[in-house]
Amino acid sequence: MSATAFPVVQVRTLILALLLGLAAALAAAAQTPGPDYTAWENFAERAEAALDGGDLGDGELQRLRADVVDWRAQFLAAQNVRSTRLATLRDQVAALGPPPAEGAEEAADVAARRADLRAEIEVEQAPALRATEAYGRADGLVAQIDRARRGLQATAVLRQTPSPLLPSSWAAALGDGMALLTGLVTDTQAALTETAFGPRAAQSLLLLAVAVLLLTAGRAWVDRLPARLSARLSPGASGAVDFLASLGQIVLPVAGVWLVALAFDRGGLVGDWGRPFLHAAPVAGFSFFAGRWIAQNLLPPHPDEPAILELKPPRRHRARRKAIVLAAAFALYQLLSRAMLPLAGIDHEDADFSSVPVIFSDAAGGVWHLPMILVGSFALLRLGHLLRRPEPGDTAELMPPLDRVFAAAASLSRLVALIAPLAALLGWTSLANAILWPTAITLAVIGVVLLLQKFIADLWLLITGSREGANTALAPVLIGFGLVLAAFPVLALVWGARVEDLAEVWTRAGQGLAIGTFRLSPGAILTFFIVFSVGYAITRVVQSAFRNSILPRTRMDRGGQSAIVSGLGYLGIVMAAIIAILAAGIDLSSLAIVAGALSVGIGFGLQNVVSNFVSGIILLIERPVTVGDWVRVGGAEGYVRKMSVRSTQIQTFDRTIVVVPNQDFIAKEVTNWTRGTSAGRIIVRVPVAHGSNTRRVAAMLQEIAEDQPTVLIEPAPSTVFMGFHADGLDFEIRAVLSDINQGLSVSSEIRHQIIERFAAEGIQIPFAQRDVWVRNPEALPAPVPPVVGAGDAREDAERQGPKRPRARREEDDELDPRIAGASASGLEDAGDDGDGDGDGPGQR
Repeated sequence: MSATAFPVVQVRTLILALLLGLAAALAAAAQTPGPDYTAWENFAERAEAALDGGDLGDGELQRLRADVVDWRAQFLAAQNVRSTRLATLRDQVAALGPPPAEGAEEAADVAARRADLRAEIEVEQAPALRATEAYGRADGLVAQIDRARRGLQATAVLRQTPSPLLPSSWAAALGDGMALLTGLVTDTQAALTETAFGPRAAQSLLLLAVAVLLLTAGRAWVDRLPARLSARLSPGASGAVDFLASLGQIVLPVAGVWLVALAFDRGGLVGDWGRPFLHAAPVAGFSFFAGRWIAQNLLPPHPDEPAILELKPPRRHRARRKAIVLAAAFALYQLLSRAMLPLAGIDHEDADFSSVPVIFSDAAGGVWHLPMILVGSFALLRLGHLLRRPEPGDTAELMPPLDRVFAAAASLSRLVALIAPLAALLGWTSLANAILWPTAITLAVIGVVLLLQKFIADLWLLITGSREGANTALAPVLIGFGLVLAAFPVLALVWGARVEDLAEVWTRAGQGLAIGTFRLSPGAILTFFIVFSVGYAITRVVQSAFRNSILPRTRMDRGGQSAIVSGLGYLGIVMAAIIAILAAGIDLSSLAIVAGALSVGIGFGLQNVVSNFVSGIILLIERPVTVGDWVRVGGAEGYVRKMSVRSTQIQTFDRTIVVVPNQDFIAKEVTNWTRGTSAGRIIVRVPVAHGSNTRRVAAMLQEIAEDQPTVLIEPAPSTVFMGFHADGLDFEIRAVLSDINQGLSVSSEIRHQIIERFAAEGIQIPFAQRDVWVRNPEALPAPVPPVVGAGDAREDAERQGPKRPRARREEDDELDPRIAGASASGLEDAGDDGDGDGDGPGQR
């Protein structure tokens, strides 16, 4: 054996070992035991007993809920362990055919096989049934725990404490405050006494220097950065870049506050009394600087700078100041409530921050909370008043939807700003905090969504360079809609929902809605839309290939090509829908009842739609009318521009589009002048005066018709002497054109040549003339004597000549041979379309 064969053998051995290891892992996974139902039963009994006792706190309920959720996840996984084997067994039973009817018998071997398969199915589905039962019990426990936690939360919020207006409450607040001050002074003195200058002190000084730099020079530099970038960038790029640069107005100051807290903590300058304030300082700093950033971006300080909320500069300035005051009050609330105060609406039992050693009483907490609630309520009241309605002269209907939501939230905030201080004065301090600050945060969240939507539009403008597309393109609109949807979970957390509650909602949504034997879940919906979108895109690609590459190389006319392309489109859409339904796990057999119910509605309410649909299919197959044909159906006449399954679009000769239902093409008479051939006949009527040489007139008309380049030689044009009437003699020119679409221009040219030839030959075109004879002039009234001052009127009447008096008259119609002009009504366009009315295809 050669030396090169050893590596090959080693590689083969390694691959074989990996395959054996994978098979062993799969076998071990298949043999993994299911949940321990005995342990679960014991745990569930203890949990139910504890819940029935009602003496569990929120922290204990949270830990209990986490254990129950773990058990529930195990049961959910156990429900689908043998699903593949069960599906195989059910298919085998279905392959045996339907069971015999009552009283009937089947072959003994088939009956025995059916009984064996059913017994095996019962054995295989027993673990899944047990897991399903345990899952239902665990799910019920989770719901019971959630109700208990919501009850505790509601009790804490609605608990009434001593009013802060009572003297005893002020005494308690003063006593607790003095204890806090004493503790802070003692703690600081001890820290300064024990701290010696060394590496930790140097590190703290360095951190303080960096923090001061960030809070002073860094903040000023970041505040001026957007203006500097706007001056250097193009208008299309400045919006998105300014937004990203403005985020430094939050990041740098908050980083400075965090470095200050870190410097004091690392340097040992504070103890147990001051450390809770250091831990809460970054959160309070973020609350203030984020609120300030939102106010300055929604309501910019420069009057010429465009604002999302269109307010006039004075009103905008006042609203911005009130928003900053509200942010400052909320930051102070965050600092004190996290460090020392109760009744804050924050769950201290499972929080990750510490409090000062002194425990503030409820009475003292109400007094300390009252100034913050009053300042915050006043700022919120004024802010809501400024933002609740548009400027004078503007209408709310013209505002974007999200702006109207913001204005409505501002209006509701005024009500909250009135209720919160009243509740705090009456002793419901937790309730006041629970409604005041979430309302302010709600306004901030809506403002952030507005700012992000503007950023997306500016980013789209930066990428595409289209300012119109930034507001009308589909992608920015969909992203903005996604931002609105993402705001709902955030608002739920703001108003007291827990992360576990949102996770439970997501779990419920993932399980879907049971509709019969089918479960409609977000995954199934997403699968349906993805598969259908892919199928729809493939259909459009195939249509484009047939329309532009394959069908133009054939001898098929445009109408046939359009019919094939349309048929491929409808077939592709139907197939994409069916494949998407199957991919989503929807049983088509369950849709039979829905289809039966829809058939009743189709028979009554949708019969016209179905009739048009069937008529469209007939038109696409038989093709009596195709795209480009000149047709007349009902009162519409023009060229067919588009044919669909439901309707057909006809472009009239005045360039308007008429949508005709396809049913009219089947049920009504349709005239198609260009079907199969574009040749068509025109008829031009020519009247001449009595006494004209008819032979000569006929010869001239024949020559004029034959001289037209589009008139066919076979069949040859003809001139017909149609008859007599009181005004003259009637002739008609009948000619077949190679292209009937030129009938109007050819008829017009024939009339021009007729006028020229008749003028040269002295042939008159007659028109009616009437002479009025007065039989009894003596019956006319005497002339009216002249009126003084009417000389001007009399002179005007003399210049105009005598007027014929009114009397009984006899009208005689005759022709005036002196008139050689042609009447416009003497030349009419009459196409012989077979209906005898004289309005043929030559007249448009």
